[in-house]
Amino acid sequence: MTTGPRGRIRDPEVGLLASIAGTLRDDYVRSAEADPWSDSPFKWIKTRPSRQVGKIGEQLVAGWCAAKGFDVTKSGDSEADRVIAGKRVEIKFSTLWKSGVFKFQQLRDQDYEYAICLGVSPFDAQCWAISKETLLRHVIGVTPQHTGAAGSDTFWLSFRATSPPGWLDQCGGRLADVHGIISTW
Repeated sequence: MTTGPRGRIRDPEVGLLASIAGTLRDDYVRSAEADPWSDSPFKWIKTRPSRQVGKIGEQLVAGWCAAKGFDVTKSGDSEADRVIAGKRVEIKFSTLWKSGVFKFQQLRDQDYEYAICLGVSPFDAQCWAISKETLLRHVIGVTPQHTGAAGSDTFWLSFRATSPPGWLDQCGGRLADVHGIISTW
């Protein structure tokens, strides 16, 4: 056997070969082709089916809020994902797309007071706590996710991670900003 626990190489000859392969890699793989997620602690999320990714996003936000001392419970219905600090919250999650955008999908006019949108890049995270009123002004009813009658109730918020729309400035941007917003609820 040439590997040890958790896939580590034990055979010194294989180790030498792997070291040489590592030095050759840069000659063959340009940095633009390299996976920016390769060493990211969030990479595993991108391997999961989209339905699981949404649930993982909910769990990340709920876990972060709980770790920051906020009371977090399930909403008890499908109109909101959680109740956080006494407010009904819909949680939306996006990993950074190759094009450099976040896409927060399936936004609907349901029974919640805020939407928390968490966007994760390979080594960073951005977050916004958006009131439903703000979503109704800028997203819901404005940018349909699907065309036709079947898609008339779902909307999405899509923007370059490096340049969110100005109206989001009041909604956070950094996790610390969202902590401050939730603290005022």
